[in-house]
Amino acid sequence: MASFLKTLFLSASIALIGAAAHADSNAPIRLIIGVPPGGALDNLARSLAEDLRTTLKEPVLVESRPGASTRISIEAVKTARPDGRTILIGATPPFVLFPMTYARLNYDVDKDFIPVAHLANVPCVISAGADQPFKTIPEYVAWIKKNPANASVGLTNLGGGLHFSVLQLSKAVGVPLTPVTYKGGAPLATDIIGNHVPMGTDALASQLELHRAGKLRILGVAGTKRLSWLPDVPTIKESGYDAFDRANAAYAAFVPAGTPKDVVAKLETALLAAMRNSQVRGQVDRMGLEPTGLPGAELKRIMAEDRVYWRPIVQASGFKSED
Repeated sequence: MASFLKTLFLSASIALIGAAAHADSNAPIRLIIGVPPGGALDNLARSLAEDLRTTLKEPVLVESRPGASTRISIEAVKTARPDGRTILIGATPPFVLFPMTYARLNYDVDKDFIPVAHLANVPCVISAGADQPFKTIPEYVAWIKKNPANASVGLTNLGGGLHFSVLQLSKAVGVPLTPVTYKGGAPLATDIIGNHVPMGTDALASQLELHRAGKLRILGVAGTKRLSWLPDVPTIKESGYDAFDRANAAYAAFVPAGTPKDVVAKLETALLAAMRNSQVRGQVDRMGLEPTGLPGAELKRIMAEDRVYWRPIVQASGFKSED
């Protein structure tokens, strides 16, 4: 009787395990983002989800987990089951700069995650009100040297590439530029247009249409090449300053450490195919993003280079994140 009950118990346990595994395999794939719905990252994730539903023939959902400078979303993916069904779609600065600026993080960027794919670059720009007395970066530098009391620069967060680029520009021009933070691109753009802040820097996506409408003027673009949307606007480097050469962030895909190699490879193939899809690329372009579609190994290499570039700059600044 005892042996019969033992066998019955084991059979029931195996059945339950099998049922759980089957239920998990039928669970939708979740693309986790760390921002509220409606922005460029959310739109990118939804474009990817639409494509992946077709190529993977599985349900794919976009789940927003905003808060704590996207760390809530990152930690949610870190603790998810490493089965390829929970994917972080997020920006690269939390993997590059946060380890340098936070005294303690609840994740290790190298041990807790596997880079799957580099999806898109996030072009950034420097802009000013349309009726400011300067129309170029050199004119701004000449103006700010005569008006150092007006050396505030608007941006949407501290501790990111744009913040440290502003500090680098400050050193280059010899004027102590003061970063002023805003709760998002919309209020920043409003203050730039209203001349409440002489100059601001943000993602192209939040300022392109305002520039086209003549409400503000984009003075220069970050990075080392001009943008297809703004072929007549020089890079900040062309204007004589290399402080913004690596200011652009990127959007990328990550899965929890421990995800099987074949699962990672399948997701990488699907995501790269999605970024080659003309419909997805068109949607990404309309968001003011540059589609890339690079494999996980290339994403890992780029982030490693970014860390080498930023580490001495961050250390010299003495800045520490506190939120």
